[in-house]
Amino acid sequence: MNDNLKILFISEIKALFELKKTERLWHIPVLASLCVGIPLLIGYYFDRLDYGILSCIAGLVILYMPLTTVARRMITLLACSFGFMISFFIGVCFSFNPIVSSVVLGFFAISVHWVVNYFRMKPPGSFFFIMIASLASCMPFNLATIPIRVGLIGMGAMLACTLALFYSLYSTKKYPPKKELIVIEKNNDTTLFESVIVGFFIFLSLITGHLLELENPYWLPISCAAVMQGASFKHVWQRSFQRVLGTFVGLGLAWLLLLFKMTPLTICICIIVLQFIIEMLIVRHYGLAVIFITPLTLFLAEAGSAMVVDATTLISVRFMDIFLGSCIGAIAGWFLHDEELRHKAENQIRKAKTRISRK
Repeated sequence: MNDNLKILFISEIKALFELKKTERLWHIPVLASLCVGIPLLIGYYFDRLDYGILSCIAGLVILYMPLTTVARRMITLLACSFGFMISFFIGVCFSFNPIVSSVVLGFFAISVHWVVNYFRMKPPGSFFFIMIASLASCMPFNLATIPIRVGLIGMGAMLACTLALFYSLYSTKKYPPKKELIVIEKNNDTTLFESVIVGFFIFLSLITGHLLELENPYWLPISCAAVMQGASFKHVWQRSFQRVLGTFVGLGLAWLLLLFKMTPLTICICIIVLQFIIEMLIVRHYGLAVIFITPLTLFLAEAGSAMVVDATTLISVRFMDIFLGSCIGAIAGWFLHDEELRHKAENQIRKAKTRISRK
């Protein structure tokens, strides 16, 4: 038993330092940086950095672009852009009450996880839809500003679609996409049970943040959703461990950057550079990417306060938020990938469907 544990420990240590091979072109990180950076710089120019940050978050829709034909790329991106707007709208409309917003976010996570898997969407899957809804659900409720905020999300997403169109027209000539058979069918491996587990733990993480009276409780469901992206329980455990370790190192990097008393312009430049580094690393090593994801998300979420709040206090609070969310995500991963529990749940769902069909 001790030998098995030793072998497992050694394999995990190797996984921490192993860089995966990838065929991903460097164009994608550059494109992602532009989609995030242009709205930020426009917001900075017009002295509305808050608007720029909201639009640049929507620019992350570019990460859903499949490397297929131009037509399919644009259809996918337009559908995801609409999904981003719906995600934000649902989150912000129910932000008037923490319990209501937590319940709604849970049901939303169930729906979006099921839809994403129904259409067999590749990673990042449902993550960014849940992330945007989580952010929106913790914003101060103001009915008058909802149209403006949703519009900013739409503008950021449309800018990303425009850049993607020009890039695709260029890249498909130089790098012809592989032929891909488009099949839209229900994925039998992804069940209603799996979606319910995801939704329940997203609800649990957000309500936990509210009950603990955290300043920004959305860090918990975001961290939880990121960890649950693992394809197996081992992968979930690795992600959870790498996320906590990467977060710890990343917060140290953010702390060093914040010591320089950064201006709004330098924060914008840092976000653009960090986005490029992340997209270069995320397909090679998740843990290394998290080191840079942490200061990026910190700057995006705290761009206003990061310049006035004590850096040490901010960093320590964020680490506890992300650590707690990652732990909840690891527990959720166990439920998601427990074969016995899954089998029992699937049998119960089939029996329920049979009873309903007979009536």
